[in-house]
Amino acid sequence: MKSERKFFRRSDILIVLLIVVISVSAWFIYNSVASKKKARAEIWYYSELVATIDLDTGEDKTFSIPQNSNVIFHLYPDGKICFEQSDCPDKICILTGKISVAGQSAACLPNGIILKIVSDKPDKNKPDIIS
Repeated sequence: MKSERKFFRRSDILIVLLIVVISVSAWFIYNSVASKKKARAEIWYYSELVATIDLDTGEDKTFSIPQNSNVIFHLYPDGKICFEQSDCPDKICILTGKISVAGQSAACLPNGIILKIVSDKPDKNKPDIIS
C-alpha cells in the first residue's frame, strides 16, 4: 500500500501568504514614510563627492558633471532624477530609471559614477554606504 504525500499542506500555503502580506505591507509603509522626507541627490565620482542636487526645486533640467561630460543626468520637476545618457557599454545605469526616495541609488560603474539619494537631515548614527 502506497501512501500519497502532498507536496504542500494548507499550513505551508498559509505561512507563505502571511510572509508575502507582511513583506508587501512593510514595503508600502517604508515607501510612504520615506517619500515624505526631504531628500537630495549626491553624485560621487570614484569615491569623491562632486555634486549635491536639491530634489525639491521643481526644475526640469539636464546636466553633467565636469569630471565626465559623457554621462548626462536628468532632474524632473517632481523631484526624481536619473541617468539619461552614458557612454558605458551595458547602459545598466540608464535602465535603473528614476529614483527619488532616500536610500535608493544608481551606478555607472564603468565611468565610476554613483548617484545616491540621501535624506536632507542625515542620521549621524547610520553608516554611509560609500566608505
